[in-house]
Amino acid sequence: MSSAASGAKEQVARLLTLVPWLHQRGEVRVDEAAAALGVTPAQLRRDLGVLFLCGLPGGFPDDLIDVDYDALEEQGVVRVSNADYLARPLRLTPTEASALIVALRTLRDGADAATADVVDRTIRKLEGAAEDGARAAQQVDVTVDRRERELDGLRALLTKAIEAGRQVHLTYYVPARDENTERAVDPLRIVSAQGGTYLDAWCHLADDYRLFRLNRIVGAEPLDLPVSEHASEGPRDLSAGIFQPSEDDLRARLLLETAARWVAEYYPVVSTREVGDGRLEVEMYVGDPRWLQRLILRLAPYATVIEPEEFTESSRAAARDALRLYE
Repeated sequence: MSSAASGAKEQVARLLTLVPWLHQRGEVRVDEAAAALGVTPAQLRRDLGVLFLCGLPGGFPDDLIDVDYDALEEQGVVRVSNADYLARPLRLTPTEASALIVALRTLRDGADAATADVVDRTIRKLEGAAEDGARAAQQVDVTVDRRERELDGLRALLTKAIEAGRQVHLTYYVPARDENTERAVDPLRIVSAQGGTYLDAWCHLADDYRLFRLNRIVGAEPLDLPVSEHASEGPRDLSAGIFQPSEDDLRARLLLETAARWVAEYYPVVSTREVGDGRLEVEMYVGDPRWLQRLILRLAPYATVIEPEEFTESSRAAARDALRLYE
C-alpha cells in the first residue's frame, strides 16, 4: 500500500473515532483532542479540514458535518455539530442484514478455525438483532445450496461418463447467441481455470475440441455410445489458458486508448505495440466476431478496430443501432 493510501486510511480511522468522542463531550481543546488521538495539533486541524466535507448522502449543507471554525481559530476549541447520526447505534434494514449474513456465511466456507469462530459469533449476533434479515438470508441459502447441489450432481454425472468412456448429450447455453444448443460430446476431463469450472470435451457438432462452462450446461444425459477416437488423444494442454486460438479464428488488430489498455492484460493477445500518447495497438485472435463487436461497444469510444476493415464499418453500424434505442 502506498504511503498516501495508508495516510488516508489512518485519517478516516481518526475521524470515525473523533466525531463520536466529541459528540459525547460537546467540545474539546485542540491539544487535548490531538493527544487523545496520538497526532499533532497541526495534523488534527488538517483532519478537521476534511471533516466538513463528510456527512450523509446528498451533499447539501444540512447533510454535512459542521465544524465551528470560529471556535477553532479564536479559542483553540474543537466543536462539531450535525453529526448526531454517528452517535446512534447502527440499524440495519432486513435487506441489509440478509446481505451481510449471506456474505459472512460465504466467507466462513474458506476461513480457518479462528476466523470461522469470529464469523459464527458475528452471524449469531446479526441473526439475533435482525430476525427478518436472518429469515431472508436462510431463503437465499436455500437457493444457493440448491444450485450447488445441481452442479455437484452434474460433476458426478460427467465424471462417471468420463470413467466409462461414454458420450454425453448436452443442452448448452451459448451467451453469444442467447440460445440453447443441443450437441453430443466426448467428455475428457473437468478443469478449473480463471474462476470457472469447465468440461473439456470433443464436440461432435463443432467437430473440434471445446470447453463447456458447467454453470451454462442446462442439461446432460449419458448416451449408450462409446467416445470416438479423439478421446484417446488425451486431454489438451491448457497451461497457456482456456482460450486456445486456431489459424481459422479471426485475427483482429485494435487501437486502444489509455482507458482501454486493460484489454491487453485481461484477454490473450498475440502482440502489442506502443503508438504514443498512451495508446496501444494489439493483435488478438477472436473465436466469435460477435464477441468482438460486444467488446468494442463496451469500450467505446476508447477502442477502434483497425483490421479487418469490414469489421470497422459493422462496428459503427452496431453503435448507431444501439444509439437509436435511446432516441
